[in-house]
Amino acid sequence: MNTAEAASEAQDPRPGIGRREFTRMTGAGGAAWLASAGTASARLIPIPPGIKIGTYARNPSEENMLYLRQLGVTWISSGDFNPQNSNAEGFAKIRQQWEAGGFRVFNESGRTGPGGAVINVPEIVLNLPGRDEKIEAVRNYLRHLGQAGIPHVTYGFEGNGNWRSGRAKLPRGYYGSDCDLASPDFQGGWDGKVYKEPLSHGRKYSEDEIWDNWTYFIRKVAPVAEQSGVRIGVHPDDPPEPVLAGVPRIFSSFEGFRRGLEIAGSPNVGMCLCVGCWLEGGPKMGRNVVETIHYFGSRGKLFKVHFRNVTSPLPHFTETLMDDGYYDMYKVMKALVDVNFDGLVIPDHVPELGGRSAGPSPGLAYSIGYLNATLKAAVSEKRSRRS
Repeated sequence: MNTAEAASEAQDPRPGIGRREFTRMTGAGGAAWLASAGTASARLIPIPPGIKIGTYARNPSEENMLYLRQLGVTWISSGDFNPQNSNAEGFAKIRQQWEAGGFRVFNESGRTGPGGAVINVPEIVLNLPGRDEKIEAVRNYLRHLGQAGIPHVTYGFEGNGNWRSGRAKLPRGYYGSDCDLASPDFQGGWDGKVYKEPLSHGRKYSEDEIWDNWTYFIRKVAPVAEQSGVRIGVHPDDPPEPVLAGVPRIFSSFEGFRRGLEIAGSPNVGMCLCVGCWLEGGPKMGRNVVETIHYFGSRGKLFKVHFRNVTSPLPHFTETLMDDGYYDMYKVMKALVDVNFDGLVIPDHVPELGGRSAGPSPGLAYSIGYLNATLKAAVSEKRSRRS
């Protein structure tokens, strides 16, 4: 069975909601999930069924596309954009170049506009001066994606970026990104800015403030996503610490995601599950990664998955290859198959192997091979359970 067959086999028609499921969904907190039907005009750019194995990539040259075809990749998270071409025309041009080589573009990964980043924007997250202008930039970004036929954007809602403390060498001899909360080098960064403890923005913010800002933001943005047909997949905070440098991080737990998506109340707003981030949090996330997949995946709220493993949960972890961390990543693929996930799965933060810094990436080949193998195995196991 080839990879395409495995991806197709992973999908069954979703059953209708029975009486028991309806009762459970309309219990405590369930009304908000039913509200996720959105407006009558809400639409989603169509994507074919099945789990899609893809990767971050840039430069749709024939050489690069040949390498990706040899790996069995057909879906792309495109990194070919910058503030100058992040518009409907630029998005469409790059999408067409990839499609001419036999690929499909699931999302563009630059997530910038003429004014800079459109995710992890402090003005939006912290209600700083210029908030409405930044929100309008996000709305325009979504319109451009929709016009170009790109179905997804991975969205971050961090007020002071991602945080790390450097790099560390793993026992097998490769290096991975390191995060040690106690390190003097621990700091955050995004869009060219650096953030440090104790206060990244001069004061402590309350969790209620950040939730109010999320509500203000998503209720202005979700209607545009519904009109444009674009899925907004919210990414977990990285690392998922409840507070860093005085700023609460509300997408750092299962309950945070459940609350955030209920507030959005839109079929176009769901989760981009970064497995690495979930494993970074460990027990503090409230539910493990398999339980999280079953909960959000069964509700059509899981849009994209970043495959990554780590050495241990916080307070100190190092990013690893998929089979070299503390979690059995086959359980993740099995859960995705079980819930009939039909979005994109990509390797995330792939460590470089062999000391190579240019040309075809051995680390990517290693990771795509792992994804294809676990997908086939999970589909085969599901088929065996049926017979």
